[in-house]
Amino acid sequence: MLVDAHAHLLPRDYPADAPGCFPRMEPIDGDTARLLVFGATRFRAREVFFDAERRVEAMDASGVSAEVLTPMPPLLRYDLPPADGLSLARHVNEFTATLCAADPRRLIGFGMVPMQDPDAAATELKAVREAGLHGVEIASNVLGASIGDERFLPFFAEAERLDLPIFVHAMPAPTDRLPRSAMGTYVVGLEGALAAASLITGGTAAACPDLRVSFSHAAGGFPLVLPRAQYFWSGTWNEEPPVPERAIAHTEGPSPLDHARRFYYDSMVFDRRALRYLIDLLGHDRLLVGSDFPAMEREDPAGRTLRSLDLPEAALADITWHNAYRFLGVDPPR
Repeated sequence: MLVDAHAHLLPRDYPADAPGCFPRMEPIDGDTARLLVFGATRFRAREVFFDAERRVEAMDASGVSAEVLTPMPPLLRYDLPPADGLSLARHVNEFTATLCAADPRRLIGFGMVPMQDPDAAATELKAVREAGLHGVEIASNVLGASIGDERFLPFFAEAERLDLPIFVHAMPAPTDRLPRSAMGTYVVGLEGALAAASLITGGTAAACPDLRVSFSHAAGGFPLVLPRAQYFWSGTWNEEPPVPERAIAHTEGPSPLDHARRFYYDSMVFDRRALRYLIDLLGHDRLLVGSDFPAMEREDPAGRTLRSLDLPEAALADITWHNAYRFLGVDPPR
């Protein structure tokens, strides 16, 4: 069994009377695909993005038992006016719920909320749950602001109260230190690291101990900087017992690694050596399978690199499906 915990969808259409700032899905002559037009974005969306039957066929072809479906990241437009952002979120969430109702055992939908208005985002979480969606996707920053900023703490606290998991998708923030061509590679890796670190350093992880959070692409460079954060906290190497008088930034309570080992991370890191490091540092119980499908093609078959590691059977089962259901907070199918 294999659960793909990082897969995306797009609505097939938007209301004819939608605000002008909404996306459009335009037909393409002689093609079943549709063209997503949203600001500067132009993206050819294949049928599998919005058709449940094609979706399940693609899952069967690649050996995927279930998918966690989140909106394509370009839909997380926090620059929209809050009222329009809420209207867009509700339309996307309604579509997601309808799509997943075609096969709720295999299609597990996540909603979106207007994080540009943290109060509205927190209030909308109840509607997300009532729609039958299993969690919420947010971007790694909100108009350049860290998600660990205190203004977003009530949102995370409400998600914890409602038992809704959060999927944090790395999204570029404006920068002139790298060319635009690097936005989808290096900047995404940096954003994942900043988002995960901010939830620890900003106090969200400590304030919401039961909150379940996962990060796309293993939170970018975050796992590589964790040992340094641990050293600053403990004053020792290799997770040896802390010596607070030697530490630079020691605080009472859980260490950076303790907090990090409460998060989940998808395994879409493109290299078996990176996977081995993640398992060794964070634990096999923290990893989820991810693919970015259908924006990117899955390995053939899904999870091929993961299976090449010759992991113990129980560890492989955790990564391929058990952890996904633990993250979701639902009982796995029998």
